[in-house]
Amino acid sequence: MQQPRRTRVRTIEWNNGRVVMIDQRLLPTREVYRVYGTYREVARAIKEMVIRGAPAIGVAAAMGIALGVRSLRREELHREFDRICRTFAATRPTAVNLFWAIERMRRVYAENQNRDVETLRLVLEREARAIHEEDIAANRALGAHGAALLEDGTSVLTHCNAGALATAGYGTALGVIRAAIEAGKRISVYCTETRPFLQGARLTAWELKKDQIPATLLTDSMVGHFMKEGAIDCVVVGTDRTAANGDVANKIGTYTVAVLAHRHGIPFYVAAPTSSIDLGCPRGGKIPIEERDSREVTHIFDRQIAPSGIKIANPAFDVTPHDLVTAIITERGIARPPYWRSLPRVVKGEAVRAEPKSRAKSSGKREGHEKARRPAR
Repeated sequence: MQQPRRTRVRTIEWNNGRVVMIDQRLLPTREVYRVYGTYREVARAIKEMVIRGAPAIGVAAAMGIALGVRSLRREELHREFDRICRTFAATRPTAVNLFWAIERMRRVYAENQNRDVETLRLVLEREARAIHEEDIAANRALGAHGAALLEDGTSVLTHCNAGALATAGYGTALGVIRAAIEAGKRISVYCTETRPFLQGARLTAWELKKDQIPATLLTDSMVGHFMKEGAIDCVVVGTDRTAANGDVANKIGTYTVAVLAHRHGIPFYVAAPTSSIDLGCPRGGKIPIEERDSREVTHIFDRQIAPSGIKIANPAFDVTPHDLVTAIITERGIARPPYWRSLPRVVKGEAVRAEPKSRAKSSGKREGHEKARRPAR
């Protein structure tokens, strides 16, 4: 077995009463770390995409809440704590990890609100740091479960960024890939550019190159061609919220990839830490979809690429129906259809049935097309 591969990405950290995060808007050309001393700065960083990815947003919110409490006096605590939590809840509506982390911090506050202020500050800081560490541990456990689905020589397609940058570290979809490589398997990756914010081109490609994982960058419109040619064995994506029936909200374009995978008989796996599974949401149609600034579509960085005045639609996410999802990988096991039955069991940590042998590696032909030559390693 290979030695574990060190992930060379530091997404977010608590450092001497400050929150430090890499500015993901500047990648891949500049690696800049921002230091935030107030909760409002952290909330703005979430809203403005300095940090993104559902698990990472949850960690940032928890740290931001702990940061906000540090400056409060006893007589301000109750009123201002609620205001702080509501500020973070308003930053990004789709990622359920955000609300999960806020509720967890609220619960700790409620359990300790009668203690002295200094103790309350310490327990909230400790909880935020625990959420950070638990996220990394959950990603590693999720990765180990998902790695079992990938055979040696598998070529994986991933969409958007569900790597260390989207989490406290290691990653969900990229965590599956990293774990498979750590297990000694030869894995290559196709990553989509992910218009309009280019998380695949800017972030996933950067992470894979940094960790020396063989990768090929595609424009979003190339996915069908490469699937038709047999170059892709499976798809692994992350999720910002998974409904109780297994419908999955992920970065816009994921639904298109899922439809193409279904057409070509390619397994479509979702890497979903249990903090991103919303059993209170019955189906994908109930998931709020964030509409982002039209400038993300009309401009690439500061360069305008579309005519002024054109009408713009910019939903940040789409919903992939559960019947297109082969399996949902969590840190507590793998859920398979019917998800309304398997997801609650996995979330509770109950034993799941043994998984059948993966279909993620083609034996040579798929849908009547010869398997394409893999990129050189």
